[in-house]
This record gives sequence, C-alpha cells and structure tokens, in this order.
Amino acid sequence: MPNAIYLDCHAGIAGDMLLSALIDLGADINYIEQNLNDLPLNKFKLNFSSQNKQGIQATSLSIDFEPAHHHRKAQDIFRMINESTLPDRVKERSIHVFDVIAHAEAKIHGMSVENVHFHEVGAMDSIIDIIGSCLALENLNIDTLLSSPIPTGHGKINIAHGIYPVPAPATAEILKGIPLAAFDVASELTTPTGAGFIKALVSDVGPLPSVTISNIGYGCGSKDFEFPNILRAVQFSKKEATPSQVQVLECQLDDMTPEMLGFFMEQVIDDGALDAYYTPITMKKSRPATQLTVICSLTQAQYFENYILKYTTSLGVRSYTVNRKILHRQFQTVHTDYGAILVKLGMLGDKVIKAKPEFEDVRNAAIQSGMPFATVYNDIQTTIQKHINIDIDID
Repeated sequence: MPNAIYLDCHAGIAGDMLLSALIDLGADINYIEQNLNDLPLNKFKLNFSSQNKQGIQATSLSIDFEPAHHHRKAQDIFRMINESTLPDRVKERSIHVFDVIAHAEAKIHGMSVENVHFHEVGAMDSIIDIIGSCLALENLNIDTLLSSPIPTGHGKINIAHGIYPVPAPATAEILKGIPLAAFDVASELTTPTGAGFIKALVSDVGPLPSVTISNIGYGCGSKDFEFPNILRAVQFSKKEATPSQVQVLECQLDDMTPEMLGFFMEQVIDDGALDAYYTPITMKKSRPATQLTVICSLTQAQYFENYILKYTTSLGVRSYTVNRKILHRQFQTVHTDYGAILVKLGMLGDKVIKAKPEFEDVRNAAIQSGMPFATVYNDIQTTIQKHINIDIDID
C-alpha cells in the first residue's frame, strides 16, 4: 500500500507551512539540507522552531540567506534542477510545481513562460520551500497527496507589481478548477507557491477519506490570527485499486427546449455536480426526447435529486451508485514551436499513460499563428510524444 498524506488546509497553504509540516511529520532535516546545499544557491540556513498557535504546537520555518541580485527565470530554475543530483522523483515533482506557477505568471503578465521574471518563484525562499518540500516528501516516501478544499482569504496584498487583491492573480489562476473553502479572513491565506503544490501534486481535493491515520504533522505560518494558523499533514496508507464511488442520477425529458437544457447544464455544473450530459432517446409513441444524466458525490445525491426535480420538468429521478476509478492528474509545461504549452498528464501509479495539451493553450497558439486548430494540435501532440515518455504497457 502506498504512503499518502492528506493536507488539511483549514488556514490555507504556503511553501514554508508545507515544509514545516513535513518536518514535524518526521522528515530528516539533514537529508533536506544536504541535498539543497548541493545546488548552486546562495548561502542559506534553515531555522526550524516550535511555535504555539492558539493552543496547537507546530513547527515553523525561517530562512537566513544572502539576497540574490537578480530574479531568476523559469528556464534557469528548470536547468538547475535537471542538472542537479537530486533524486529523480524530487526533480519531477519540483519541476511540476514550478511549471504550474510559471504558467500562471506568464498568463497573468501576457508573455511566454521563458521570458517571465519570477518575483515569487525566483525568490530564494520559494526555491528552498518547493525543492525542500519535495525532498521531504521523498524522505517520507510519500506516493500520494490529497487535500482539503482551499481557503484563500480576501482583502489586499502588496507584491512586487503593487497592491493587488487577495487571492493574488497568480494564486487565483492556479486554483482554477480546484474546490475552494469559504473562510472570511482579511489576509492572504494561500500563496502562489502553496497553490502550485495543490495543483501540481495533489490527486484529489475533498474531505478526509475513511483511513487509518499513522502520523500527523503541524506546520505554521508567521501570521497570528484568532484561529490556529497551521497546516496539518495527516499521514496514512492508501489501499490501491479501490475504486471510488459516485452517484448517477437520470431522468427523461420531452418538454424542455434546447435553451432550457443548455441553461440547466451550466447551472448544475456551477453548483457542484461532477459531470452532466444529455443523450438523445426515443420514448413511447416514438416521441423524440432527451435523457439527462447528472453525476455527483454520494454525499450530494439527495441535494441533486431535489435539484433535478426543482429545475427541470421531470416528475421523477432514477438514482444509483457506481464504482469509478480515475487517473491521477499532473501538469507539465512543454516547449513547442508555438511557445510553452501546458500539458495534462494521466498517471497510473508512477507511469504516464496519457498526455493531452490544454485546450486554451492550443486555441491561443492557433490564433497567434494563424494556423488551423487541428494542425496546431497535431504538431503539439508530436512534440509532446518526443518529450514525455508515455507508457502504454499496462501490467
């Protein structure tokens, strides 16, 4: 059974909080420092200490380092990692986190990934937080990461480009598609680095599953609130090949217009359904009709049963539970003739068995190049196959 951790992000997540929680969980500080010292970085010192945050004893991190005279670019960081002696999985995970953050920064600032100067990613402490946390995961032999929904906080924050809203633009961009948690706190709770870890390495976001806990680590942030400003890392062993379960809801409709059906589809997805789709069918008396299917979590089954009855013309709903197995998803940036393209990877264990470019990146590349979408897509897929080892030999 692979080792796993559940990140309870009740107060958000930042790079230093994650590294501190993993140290509190038992990761070897000497192992992390030794590997970091082998990198071409300015001199630094990691200072871990025990802090009490509203009654919870947690580990905190401060870093002493010589400031750099310039901000690093993404390509400099990727080169440093690839040319290092870091363990292969540490390299892969670190690059995935940097990829996600770099892609978000590039989109926000309207430039290519290669040309972005990173104030967040290129900062010395962020490099140490990201690579150090990946080293800690390796030292603890963590195979799978899960997470709670992510609170971001609200208000304003002063960053390199001026006063920005919370969540910061890069954080908001990274967290697209990630379930968020409502937490009314006028402060930045989740940083781009923390969000990058969630997007790049976490395979599922939701409540803590039914597990047997083996260990718990607490990492804290530097801010003090009226609640514990901590990240809780819960370690457990995860059973393999156990499919998750979802609820399938169905009904048949013959008296809703296409406009009504389209509106319902948008609303039910926005309100939390995992998926929804329509199937053309023929009912009794040869009447053309539509079968509506909504897929949701087991805990939301009753909510969406009532939702369908309220917002469609149906007088009844069929509801049943099915097993579901999904691939772990990761993201990686591939540099193509059309620029940097974000690629979604489908992982089965530690093997990549699917790789697909993100639609928006292909769309933008087609518009900027003036080439047909299909041509650009096929060119990018060819480049992906040259750079990513896709293993279709499934045991």
